[in-house]
Amino acid sequence: MTTTEELVAQVNKILDDIGIDVTGLFERFHVPTVAYRLRENLSLLGELEEDLSKRVGEATPSAGFSDRKNRDPHIQWIYRKKRNRILALERLRSAITAHKMALAHISANYTLLLGKKPVTIRELTRENVEKVRAIPNPVQIGRVEILPHLAYSGDVLRLLSREGIEVREAFKFIKSKLREKGTVRTRGLRIEVEYWENNRLKKARLDLPADADIEGELRKRYGRRFRWRVLSFVKTKGVLINNHYTVDNLALAYAILDPEKGAEKLGLDLFRYYFLTSENERESLGLYPDIRLCIDCHYSIFDLPFKNEPGFKTGHGSMLVIRKCEMEKALIGRRKDIASVPNYLLGGVLLYGMSDYSEKKVAQLLGIPEDELVEAIKKFVISGLHKTLFADTKKFEKFMPKSDRAKQFLSLLQG
Repeated sequence: MTTTEELVAQVNKILDDIGIDVTGLFERFHVPTVAYRLRENLSLLGELEEDLSKRVGEATPSAGFSDRKNRDPHIQWIYRKKRNRILALERLRSAITAHKMALAHISANYTLLLGKKPVTIRELTRENVEKVRAIPNPVQIGRVEILPHLAYSGDVLRLLSREGIEVREAFKFIKSKLREKGTVRTRGLRIEVEYWENNRLKKARLDLPADADIEGELRKRYGRRFRWRVLSFVKTKGVLINNHYTVDNLALAYAILDPEKGAEKLGLDLFRYYFLTSENERESLGLYPDIRLCIDCHYSIFDLPFKNEPGFKTGHGSMLVIRKCEMEKALIGRRKDIASVPNYLLGGVLLYGMSDYSEKKVAQLLGIPEDELVEAIKKFVISGLHKTLFADTKKFEKFMPKSDRAKQFLSLLQG
């Protein structure tokens, strides 16, 4: 069995080799080959991470002594050894995150075909990978161009040190945007209630909105014999992405891709991500590990794609995403009325209804076909959901049926 120090050396050697090999892998950029190699790397790195994390644990070493001159050299050696182990584990986890993000981008943006048969990345083998074709999907989620710039070796700072000042400044700017905490606000209360039922004292815990009439609500549920206390406040989370490995990889990739407009491109990609997908899809996509499924507070990165628009106001991008998330919840149970409209087009319909944008502008902003968007809006109007979700339906009037017979049929269809 290898010692921990030997395992650390092995991890660093493997990550160095991956960093060298990946450069040549993206020069050709044959998508199935890239996916196969990254999947194989990820499998190996996952095994190493499991082994190393068991040996190292999660605790980081403390300094121990305030005066560095008086430290025992043996103690210094022990702390140095612990630090090397933890740095290797951090590097390993950063590399794993980069691989997962890359594979998720490939899955979301390409359909892999072996002959005429669709295959998944897991089904790729050394024997069939050269025969597999990658067909780009008509709608892009995320940005495939960042794939060559992710930190597959896990060494984000070393890779950054090879770049110029412009890239480094862009990296710091993007990272500051992603680490920015949104406005934290109380969303609800978690309450413990003691009440009598069948001459027995029972306890229950429940969540109520922050503005709820607590006494009135509890009286409806438990009668008059109860008492309650607040356990905690349910608050909005601060950061958009609660994973520093994801943040580092995104900041590095977009800074190298476009030092001048990298932050703006990332803001647009994140905006599209929320509008082109449903909450259920976002749970499984994995494009941005540990990103919030929905947002309910302002993040300035969503404003960057819109800052040059006339009449721009701070919070514009965030408010659109917040409303999209609210409408997703309002559509739960009603999706069957527009079952033929895919999620990426539904996002376009909702953006069209909640903004001043024309259908052409919406299609351009989200990167979706304009003719498909128009058809989706017509189906949305026929379902009658536009009257449920939007107070002002003037924008939808031009998509209403024109003939009297069609209007009669629509009124009967909508009840």
